[in-house]
Amino acid sequence: MANTYSQVHLQFVFTPKYRAALIDPAWETELYKYITGIVQKNKHKMLAINGTEDHVHMFIGFQTTQSIASLMQDVKADSSQWINSREYCGSRFEWQIGYGVFSYSKSAVNNVIRYIQNQKEHHRKVEFLDEYMKILEEFAVDYNEAYIFEKPK
Repeated sequence: MANTYSQVHLQFVFTPKYRAALIDPAWETELYKYITGIVQKNKHKMLAINGTEDHVHMFIGFQTTQSIASLMQDVKADSSQWINSREYCGSRFEWQIGYGVFSYSKSAVNNVIRYIQNQKEHHRKVEFLDEYMKILEEFAVDYNEAYIFEKPK
């Protein structure tokens, strides 16, 4: 759109269904590249992507021509289809319903990028769910623990 200017930095957090540890280090780099392609196809800029076996953090420069929900629908649907077409999990892979999305000022961009790049080291000390609830609290997001990502079965 002509004469529309924005600067929006968003961090997304999402997990495989039931927070299952399904993202194998053997193919996670390929997955992150594939997700980056989805983000770029939708005209956003990937600033950082990383995670562990049970979750992904994605930090992007977000273009306001698409809704957040539409982008996440594209990312989750396309990437789960990609994982399943390669039979990486031995059974059907699905992302958990829902996600977290948090906005940051330009002054925080470098810190968020570093934080995402260091996910594996970070999660040697901090459990994912504890981290996620801390983020929700830092952003003053009202939440019900019963609905924070379905528990593993």
